[in-house]
Amino acid sequence: MSDFIYAVLHHSFMFNALLTGVLASVACGVVGTYVVSRRITYIAGGIAHSVLGGLGFARYLATVYDWSWLSPLHGAIVAALLASIVIGWVSLKAREREDTVIGAIFISMTPGYNVDLMTYLFGNILLVTGHDLMLIAILDGVIVLTVALFYNKFLAVCFDEEFARIRGINTEFFYLLLLGLTGLTVVILVDVVGIVMVIALLTLPAAIAGHFTRTLW
Repeated sequence: MSDFIYAVLHHSFMFNALLTGVLASVACGVVGTYVVSRRITYIAGGIAHSVLGGLGFARYLATVYDWSWLSPLHGAIVAALLASIVIGWVSLKAREREDTVIGAIFISMTPGYNVDLMTYLFGNILLVTGHDLMLIAILDGVIVLTVALFYNKFLAVCFDEEFARIRGINTEFFYLLLLGLTGLTVVILVDVVGIVMVIALLTLPAAIAGHFTRTLW
């Protein structure tokens, strides 16, 4: 334990890793609760797979067009939000379970890239940079603030959607908003555990907690 504390205090990458883990746990705890309650784990899985395409596309643009300001995580955010909207819309209109998997075709098209984007499949918390940490903190803030503002509406949509609709709540909007928050959480978790383990970290802790409490809060 003393060695760990020493490493955190004297090595910035260890401090970043610890802080990233804490921030990620906030997002997973908040959004994972709704994912489990609404039973949309399969949709979260589709969003998680689509993120890889966003990572590759962002790297493609940064390399080919010299957009040095563009980070793979920026592409992940866009891909996650777009996937959330498309999957949610199909689910609402077609009333079918839809798993969406987007291949990372732009990775193979990027000439001479020197960043192994496949590390995002499994994650590496020790490689989180200060810029990534700031982005994760901002996404965390957006998630917590949104849930705090619309807690009762999310609660109604998750447990009694028909009653919420009768009360005049725009259930479709809040369902899509919930999927958007799920997409942002997936982006946060990509740096921590990678795409492969996102679903486990997003759902299992919330599912286990559900056995010890009878309230969503």
